[in-house]
Amino acid sequence: MPPKAVILSSGGLDSTTVLAMARERGFALYSITFDYGQRHRFELGAAERIAGAMGVECRVLVKFDLRSFGGSALTDRIDVPKDTPHERIGEQIPITYVPARNTVFLSLALGWAETLGAYDIFIGVNALDYSGYPDCRPEFIEAFERTANLATRAGVEGRGRFRVHTPLIRMTKSEIIREGTRLGVDFGLTHSCYDPSADGVACGRCDACLLRRRGFEQAGLPDPIAYQA
Repeated sequence: MPPKAVILSSGGLDSTTVLAMARERGFALYSITFDYGQRHRFELGAAERIAGAMGVECRVLVKFDLRSFGGSALTDRIDVPKDTPHERIGEQIPITYVPARNTVFLSLALGWAETLGAYDIFIGVNALDYSGYPDCRPEFIEAFERTANLATRAGVEGRGRFRVHTPLIRMTKSEIIREGTRLGVDFGLTHSCYDPSADGVACGRCDACLLRRRGFEQAGLPDPIAYQA
């Protein structure tokens, strides 16, 4: 039987490429998606459709509400920034940063992985073409992996060593798109926008849309989704 891997799947371009990469490496795919009260809830439907298309063995949707805390344009009544010049994206931590989000996500993924007897967790964080989030940096991932092996029964008893895989962390957005294309990813299923319209059409102007659009342009490939602008 192939080894199991837990893959954090948001329904976005990056996490979908990671699913395809884990599949190519021979893992059985177990995807985990989070409904945390995000304003861009259309990504949840995208994640479900992607799981079906990618041959995921099992998918779980974990629900909790970070709107209780707020503090982010994704979970609070705060405008999503638009039209940021590309050279300024990532200069500072933006208001779309959700406090401790990847720490929470990875902790829940770790709990499921330990239950499954899986020792490989994949997450699509990126430290090049990204919005400047502190929980996307290699230092954070390395620290979390150490914690995972200290804080679990499986790690302490030596049953196996947990690994947090970040295959995109040193890739540009255009490189990610080319890799996903090589692996047969249908990017038309993905959703990236932080502030979509009521019917789910991407705004085309938030940081996530701008990074995505520029990535496709630099990859020399058409972006298959529609935009408002």
